[in-house]
Amino acid sequence: MNRAINFNAGPAALPLPALERAAHELVDFAGTGMSVMEHSHRGKDYEKVHNEALALVRELLAIPDSHTVLFLQGGASQQFAMVPMNLLARGRSADYVLTGAWGEKAFAEAQTVAALVGGSVRVAASTGEGDGKEKAYRRVPRAGEVKVDPYAAYVHLTSNETIHGVEFGVTPEGAFPDAGKIPIVCDMSSDFLWRKFDVARFGLAYAGAQKNVGPSGIVVVIARKDLIAAAPAGIPKIFQYKTHADNNSLYNTPPTFSVYMVRNVLDWLKSQGGLAWMEAENRKKAERLYGAIDAHADFFRCPVEKASRSVMNVVFRLPSEALEERFVAEAKKQNMIGLKGHRSVGGIRVSTYNAVSLAWIDTLVAFMNEFVRTA
Repeated sequence: MNRAINFNAGPAALPLPALERAAHELVDFAGTGMSVMEHSHRGKDYEKVHNEALALVRELLAIPDSHTVLFLQGGASQQFAMVPMNLLARGRSADYVLTGAWGEKAFAEAQTVAALVGGSVRVAASTGEGDGKEKAYRRVPRAGEVKVDPYAAYVHLTSNETIHGVEFGVTPEGAFPDAGKIPIVCDMSSDFLWRKFDVARFGLAYAGAQKNVGPSGIVVVIARKDLIAAAPAGIPKIFQYKTHADNNSLYNTPPTFSVYMVRNVLDWLKSQGGLAWMEAENRKKAERLYGAIDAHADFFRCPVEKASRSVMNVVFRLPSEALEERFVAEAKKQNMIGLKGHRSVGGIRVSTYNAVSLAWIDTLVAFMNEFVRTA
């Protein structure tokens, strides 16, 4: 088997041991004579997997008892609506910090919900430059740039922007803002579980699984129990966080195979040394890749300020679009896929999620050095 060197932005690479475990157990799970996909989500065989996956999230992040862990469907895009539905009461306002395209989408959805519930949303900070198709994001806000309303219901951030390659908390200069007593809500879809973070600082964090956690079809939500218990009345049950918390994320049929794969991925992560090991590996990958970019600064250009450069999604440009197309095509011939930048910004994007090995990065760096020489 010739495994591709997969730099896709999501769905993305999964750890080979997690996939091999699934292949081994696909037809006959745990000696039951059925695939895990065929088991009832109310049965003990599936329930064991479900609870193990939830427990691994708690263990890897050392989640305090003040917070609950949920497995939900609908993707992070559904969370753009569920967050204000649950946390924005009539007459209240919520703040949004915009550092890229996904923050913009979350803000736009919150505006729609706010109009329905009689609330409002405002931009507490934006690092966007320009307008329309020329709009660019190159950094997270600097200290003091985020102006949080002291009466806001919450402040929403996107920890890592996959399209623009901008990430909070990579360096001290790019730290998460201090919101005081206002709950921080964070979309962590593309950098969840690449490192530890202080869960207690966040009122709610959510992450689509298809980057670092597992396959598409499931979202991990970590929420402060008192925050979701105080949700406004009148929300359909299926959209209430409390409903899912009260039912151990089994209120309705969950995506059982996705949960099973999350269990496999998190078990692999734990066996490798957990998040301390994972962060060290990821920082090595980023250091080598940005090192190659900066070593050829007259050829490769990263538009993101160094203090905000993403560890998960490395973006850069070449001198021309023609060279970028050639770069992607020649890399593909060498079994490297997923390097084309998002259609809205162009260029090159290397997604270096947890399952992307250091050896893959070394292969790419060697290719980059040779491409500069022969271009």
